[in-house]
Amino acid sequence: MVRLYPVILPVSYIEQASSFYASIFDIPVSRVSSGRHYFNCGGTILACFDPKADGDSFTLPSNPDPVYFAVPSPEYTYERVKKTGCPVDGSIETQPWGEQCFYTKDPFGNPICFADQKTLFLG
Repeated sequence: MVRLYPVILPVSYIEQASSFYASIFDIPVSRVSSGRHYFNCGGTILACFDPKADGDSFTLPSNPDPVYFAVPSPEYTYERVKKTGCPVDGSIETQPWGEQCFYTKDPFGNPICFADQKTLFLG
């Protein structure tokens, strides 16, 4: 069986990234190295990666496309994201294929989407 592992989000301040995602997901974070924090998102690891904090000499740009998260309550997640001060693109919307979701960016410019796990379009 093929599994996705990990999904990497480039960040520029690892502690801020850890705090941001921990406050939204309310799940444990694992410090893997000085520049990596891992979140177990239902079997797929979300890896926040700060190359400079890891001792690397390079930086990474933000991801160009959203990373999508399935959440049990988009309303609850929406309120948690708003409390972080990150901009939320509009409100929770229903897409033509039936998914209910909203979009935002994390503090590092990575686009992210939170979709109601009950409405996921799986093909």
